[in-house]
Order: sequence, then structure tokens, then C-alpha cells
Amino acid sequence: MNIRANILLRVYLAFGLIVLFALAVFLRLSQVQFVQGKKWKAMADSLSTRYVNVEATRGNIYSNDGSLLATSVPEYELRMDMFAGGIAEDKVFNEKVDSLGIKLAQLFQDKTAKEYARYLRRGRQDSARYLLIHRKVGYADLKTIRTFPLYNIGKFSGGLIAVQQNKRILPFQALAARTIGYKNENVANGVGLEGAYKEYINGETGKRLMQRIAGGIYIPVNEEAEVAPKDGADIISTIDINMQDLAQSALEKQLKAYDADHGTVIVMEVATGEIRAVANFSKVEEGVYKEKFNYAIAGNQDPGSTFKLASYMSLLEDELVDTNTMVGTGNYKIPGHMIKDSHGSIGVVTVKKAFEQSSNAAISYLINTKYGENPKKFTDHLYKWHLNEKLDLQIPGEAKPWIKNPSDRSWNKNMTLPQMAYGYEMQLTPLKMLSFYNAVANNGKYIAPIFVKEIRRLGNPIEQFKARVVNEKICSDVTLSKIKNMLEGVVIEGSGKQYVRNPLYRIAGKTGTAQVADANKGYKAKRQYQASFVGYFPAEKPKYSMIVVINDPKGGYYGALVSGPVFREVADRIYASDMQMGTDAPTRLVGAPGNPPTKAGQSKATQKVYRAFGFKPLFASKSEYYNIVDTSGGEVFQENTERRGVMPNVSGMGLKDALYLIGNAGLKAKVIGAGKVTSQSIAAGTRVGRGLGVQIELQ
Repeated sequence: MNIRANILLRVYLAFGLIVLFALAVFLRLSQVQFVQGKKWKAMADSLSTRYVNVEATRGNIYSNDGSLLATSVPEYELRMDMFAGGIAEDKVFNEKVDSLGIKLAQLFQDKTAKEYARYLRRGRQDSARYLLIHRKVGYADLKTIRTFPLYNIGKFSGGLIAVQQNKRILPFQALAARTIGYKNENVANGVGLEGAYKEYINGETGKRLMQRIAGGIYIPVNEEAEVAPKDGADIISTIDINMQDLAQSALEKQLKAYDADHGTVIVMEVATGEIRAVANFSKVEEGVYKEKFNYAIAGNQDPGSTFKLASYMSLLEDELVDTNTMVGTGNYKIPGHMIKDSHGSIGVVTVKKAFEQSSNAAISYLINTKYGENPKKFTDHLYKWHLNEKLDLQIPGEAKPWIKNPSDRSWNKNMTLPQMAYGYEMQLTPLKMLSFYNAVANNGKYIAPIFVKEIRRLGNPIEQFKARVVNEKICSDVTLSKIKNMLEGVVIEGSGKQYVRNPLYRIAGKTGTAQVADANKGYKAKRQYQASFVGYFPAEKPKYSMIVVINDPKGGYYGALVSGPVFREVADRIYASDMQMGTDAPTRLVGAPGNPPTKAGQSKATQKVYRAFGFKPLFASKSEYYNIVDTSGGEVFQENTERRGVMPNVSGMGLKDALYLIGNAGLKAKVIGAGKVTSQSIAAGTRVGRGLGVQIELQ
């Protein structure tokens, strides 16, 4: 082959290879563009922009009376795009940056104006597109910041970026904090109402488009979310904020007085099962108590003598004893144990008296002798009353009750039954015990307590709750009547007389003192007691039931001594503030003796006061002002027409009303004394000239 042919062959070969390579590139480009185009386009978009979730504003939690217990307030993180459209030119930025620094320094007071200006300039030099200005900024401050230099150029062009975050606050701070609960991103199941109703409270998240900038930082493309979040629903709780305050303050004071380890108070409305207050305090250091654990619903322990209600109810219901049955209170010996009363024997007394004085020996003897041959008959009562079952509360964390029966491996044929009689060898929460007493107050109807009564969205109810009926009738009316009488006797003549009884209204309840296990050390470690009082009031027409439990008090441990005063204090103040619980005052008409006197004055104001107290006086006239003359028949209201140039009758008036009428008549008053007007120097009805002086005496 000659040289020319050789060269041409090589050229054609090279050209062919180039054409093949170009064809391969073309085919690959076509595949990327047309076959895989959507895939790569989506990937490119995902690297530069993405959607992120926008947290919804969480719903509010309200108390029973409409007070705000928990709410979300907007809080903003302020960022700045140093090269936004309106401030891209150095001239605009440099003219305003010092003024902006002054404004930021005045508002936040964490840096000087020069430091802020220097910080902003450095950010511009670094070409920052998402420079942090300040965290935790409120909405009111944000509105002010939008008027600052540079930021007032335009909503987007001024460079200000406000990233909204929601902050949860409790307006009443520590009040009912454990019941309200909290949301924690690291905990799957939230605490309290916040956790139990998170599906309603949290709302629905929205979507916001974010763009990636240099440094791998994402900033919002638009100030508003592309998919707006849906705010959460509101929860209407059963908590009464005033009762909650009473319960917490009374409990904390007593815990400090007895240097106790922890305690709880629960107030429940009898008819509805609505929890009005629940306080839980734990000792965190000497003299300091905080809410750390919900003992009310999770504090399973031996209830002690408060459980005697169930024991006596069983005996009465089975007609094994009556309230006048005689029983001894001396030491009761069982194999391996001696049951005795810490206050000593009170001899042979009636069953009612034994209950009132809380005799352990008496109830142990009765239960053991009456049910000893068939202990299942006794435990069947407890299971029938569902004392062994959870209450299925609306908030999480309820401990499961534990009530033994003869088939349990831990049942001791000699000791278990007599010890169960006075509240040992079982585990019940304070709320479980309260619910059982509430059933007695509720004429035998046993209902599970509730913490939430309604869920609302935009002010409209979307779900309502009522207490679940556990047992329509826990015992016969005959037994119920006897039990109520015995519970009242505890406070009138028994163990609660000294510390719980109030002569103004009747309280029914039961004291309880139990030796409890000390953590993992059991009963053989140092003696640790639990003092309780549980009952309801007013006894004749129960409206509220309440339990007070104080654990490991020092310097005294009896239920009446330690927990009784807390019950009495809370009950007294609830009773005093609830007009419906007191005896209704009879309506009195004018002419009835004893009608309360009042100062002369404005008719409208006095009528309002009379109506508020249930009186219906008859007014002799419809004038704006009147005078009163006390008569044996009541209050006679006399007309006092206001006329210029005529001396008014100010007798019996207070100074304010008297001066008003004298001034309107054109007169000048000289005042002597204080109280009500007893005399005036110018007789009423006398024509007087303008500016004339009149002397009035008050006593």
C-alpha cells in the first residue's frame, strides 16, 4: 500500500471513530434529556429547593371557668439577607446601616449601636444571605422592627426574614402544671392533657418552600407558607383555677410544716365526676416542693384505714352486722401477727363507734370471723365494685389497682383477709379511693372521673365528654344510708372531730393512717407512714368530694392530724365562695321586719345591691335620688327630685351624693364630720340663690 492510501485509511478511521463518539454522546444526551429528564430535573430541584414542615399553632387549654391554662404565642427568629433586592446597592446599605444599629441596640439592649453596625457590615462583607439578627422575638417587637431603617424598604426587599416558631406558655405557671402536661419531641407519649389530646391540640402542619444558598443553608423563598398550617383545637378542662390554687397552697403549706416527702390533693364534683383540682408535690430539697410526679393517678400504695369503708359496706350489705352490733376493740391476735389500735382499746362498742374511732382490731375481727370460711365472698364484693380495675382516665399514666383474691399465690390464709380489712395487702391510687367515696356521696352511682369536658374548634364544640358510669348502684339504699351516717359520725364524734369538723356545715369522711413500704427497703426499714383523709361536703347535699394524702410526715402521722387540716381548709374556702352550697336566704319585701338599712343615694345603684342579696324593696318614686326613713315596717323610699335653685334634702346621704346634689343646686357646701348627713343648715325645699353657702354635718 502506498503512502497516500495509508494516510487516507488512517484519516477515515479517525473520522469514523470521532463520528461514532459523537453519535454515542448524542444518544446519551437524548436519553438524559428525554428518557431520564424528569428524574434528573427533580434531583436538581431537590438540591436547590425543598419543602419543610411548618408547625401549626397549638390549641389552647382552658379551665372550667374559661381561664387560659395553656396557650401558644408566636416567637420569631430574625435573619437578614444582606443582598436583598432593595439593599443590593452599597450606597443604600451604607446610608442606613448605622441607623439600623442604633434601633436594634435600643430595642434588644444586648449590644451597642456600634457593635450592631459592625456586625451587619461584616455580614455584608461575607456575602451572608441568612445572617442571624436575634432569637425569641415577640410579635409586638417584630411589628416595631419592620419600621426600622432598611427593613422598612419593603416586606421582601429590605432583607428582613422572620422565621416563626410557637412558644408554649402557662399563664398560671405552676397551677395544675402536671395535669396540663407538656409536649416533648424526645418522648413518644406526652404528659397530661397535652399528651392525651395531642391529635386535637397539635393541629395539622403546613408546607413552606426553602431555597438552598451558599454554605448549605436553606432560607424561605416566600414569607408565607405555601400550604398554611391548620391550628389545633381547644381543650376545655374541668379544672377550676381558684380551687386549684386553694389545693396547691394548702398542700404545700402542710408538707413544709411536717417536712413530708410528697402529697396529693384531689377535688371532684360529686354529680358529674369532673375533677376541679389536682395537686401533686414532691420534696426536691429542704423546704422546697415541686410537681414532679402525678401521685393522684399513679401513686399506688396501701390505702390504710380509708379502705374500711369497703369492708363495712360488705358486712352491712350481706347483713352480717348492723350499725348497733357490739364489737370489741382489744388486741386481735392472728397466727404470726397481733392487730391492735395505736390509740389503744376503747372497749366493747357499736360497729358505728368502731368505724368512727377507726379501730383496726374491730374491723379485722369482723371480716375474719364473718368471711374466714369463705374469703372469696368478701373479695367478690371488691371485684363487683371494680376496685381492681383501672378507671380508664382521659390522661395517661394511671396505675393499675391490685386487689388480692384467694386464688392468688401471694394469698396467706391466716393474714391476708384480716389485713385487707383495714387497707393492707393491696395497691390503690388516691383517685381510685376518692372515686369510691364519691359513689357514696352520689347516692350509690359510681362514675369514673373526667379531666376534659369539651373540645372546640374555632369556638364550636366538636366533641363533648361525660363521666362513664362504672356501677349504677354499688349497694342498697339501706346500706347507703347507714354508711353515710357512719361517715358523718367520723367528723362529728370520731377521729375527725378535732381537725375536720366545721359547725357551719357538715362534712362526711374517713381518716386513714397506713405504714407504707420505703422504696425497695420494704416495711422493715425505718417506719414510714401515709396520712389520709377522704370525704365529701356538705354532707346533707354533697357537691364536692376530696382526698388528701401526705406521705412520710415527720412529727406526727395520723390522718386526722396531718391531712385533716388540709381537707378542712380547702373545703371551708370552697364552701365560703360557693353561694349555691349555703342555705338560700329568703326573699324579703318592703314592710317585712329586718330589712337592711342603706344610705340615701342613687336609686339605680341601691336597687342593684338589694337585688344581689335577694331583697325586693318597693320604691315610692322613680326619681334618680331618694331618701330613706326607717320604720317598724321596713324601708320607705321617699322621692328627692333634683331642682336648681331649690335646697335638696341630703339627710341620710353619704358625702359624695350630698355634694353632688348641693353642687347641682348651685350651692357651696361646708362639711363637718364624717359618715351620713345628719343635718343641713338650709331646710330642704327652700329656694336659694346661686353661690349661697350651706353647712352639712355628718356622723
